[in-house]
Amino acid sequence: MRLNSYDGWSPLREVVLGSADNYTAHDRELSFDLFFHDETPYSRIYYPRHVTSGAAPGRRTTIKKRYLEELREDVEGMAEIFAQLGVTVHRPLPLDASTGEVRTPAFAAAVVPPLNVRDNSIVFGDEIIETPPLVRSRYFETQFLKPVYAEYFRRGARWTVMPRPMMTDASFDLSYVADAAKPGSLIEPITDSRPSPYDTGFEMMIDGAQCLRLGRDVFVNVSNANHALGCDWLERHLRGRFRVHRLHRLADSHIDSTVLALRPGLLLVRTPGVAERLPKALQSWDMIFPPEPEDNNFPDYEDDDLILTSRYIDLNVLSVSPDTVLVNAACPELARTLEGHGFTVVPVRHRHRRLFGGGLHCFTLDTVREGSGPEDYLD
Repeated sequence: MRLNSYDGWSPLREVVLGSADNYTAHDRELSFDLFFHDETPYSRIYYPRHVTSGAAPGRRTTIKKRYLEELREDVEGMAEIFAQLGVTVHRPLPLDASTGEVRTPAFAAAVVPPLNVRDNSIVFGDEIIETPPLVRSRYFETQFLKPVYAEYFRRGARWTVMPRPMMTDASFDLSYVADAAKPGSLIEPITDSRPSPYDTGFEMMIDGAQCLRLGRDVFVNVSNANHALGCDWLERHLRGRFRVHRLHRLADSHIDSTVLALRPGLLLVRTPGVAERLPKALQSWDMIFPPEPEDNNFPDYEDDDLILTSRYIDLNVLSVSPDTVLVNAACPELARTLEGHGFTVVPVRHRHRRLFGGGLHCFTLDTVREGSGPEDYLD
C-alpha cells in the first residue's frame, strides 16, 4: 500500500517494527548523557550515575545476554500479534555483529541496532522524513531502513532527509540540563564539553518522537536550541500542508510517554500536571490519566544494569484503531483503565523496556493508516 499516515489512531494497515539483533552495549558519552538526562534522578538512587564531572568520556555499559535474548523474544512476539491483527509488518536490516562502531570526522561511538524506529524518522501523510539524531551512536540508524523506505518511494512516497549534524560537543545546547540542575537536586550538571576543529555551534537535532500528529496539525516539543532549529526546519518544510505548533519543554525530548492521542478528542496524559501545561487547543479534549505505575509492573534489576526510562514508559501504547490499543501485558491497571473507557486492549509482552529505552510506540513506525488524512481536529 502507499504511504499514508497523518495521525496515531486511524486503522493501522502497515507498520515498521524495530530490530533488537546484536544490541550489546550503551556508550555513555555526552550525547547519551544528555538524551537520558531526565532519568538520572531515578537511576542515581540505585544505579550508576550517567556522568561524573571530570570523568573520562566513552564509558561502555555492557547489556547482559539474557536481557537481549528476552527482548528479541518480545519483539518477535509483537510481530506475531501484528500479523494476527492483519497488520503488515516491515523490518529494518538487522545490525551485523561485525559492525562495532559509528565513526565520522567528528566522533566515534558504539553502534546500536534500529530498535526504537519511532525516533529517527517521522511520517507526514505521504512523506517520510529522516530526522537528525540526538545520540551519536544512532547517526546512521536510518540506513538500516533504506530497503523499507525505498519500497515506499517506488510506490509514490516522498522521501526527505533533514540536514545531518556534525555532533561535536559544541553542537549540543546544554541549557535544559543546566536549568534542571538546581542546587541540592539529584541532577548532575554536564560541564565537560571539549573543543573540536569541526565545531559549528548549536546544530539542528530533533527526533520524530517529539511530535504529536493530529491530522493537519503537528505539536512539537522544544526544550533546547537544537530542537528549536529542528522545529524551524519542519515549519518551513511543511508550510502550506501542516500547521506546526511548539510545546515548550513538556519533556526533555520525546513526548510519547507523556501525551498520546487515542482518537479525535481524546488524549492519554501522564498526569493532571502535564495536562495543565498543554496548549488550550488540546486542553479542550477529553483526557485519560493512567494509574501510577506499580513496582510489580517491572522486573527487578541488578546494581550494574543501566535504567534508561522513567516508570511511566508504559504509557507508550500503540493504537491500531480508534477503539483498539496495544498495551504492555505487565500493566493490567492501565489496561483496565482503558477498557473502562471503552477500548479493546490487546496485551503485548515487553519486559525490558526500561533497559532498552522504549515502549510499544517507540519500537514502531506507523506507515499506513487507513482513512488517515489531513483533517482539522482542532476546529
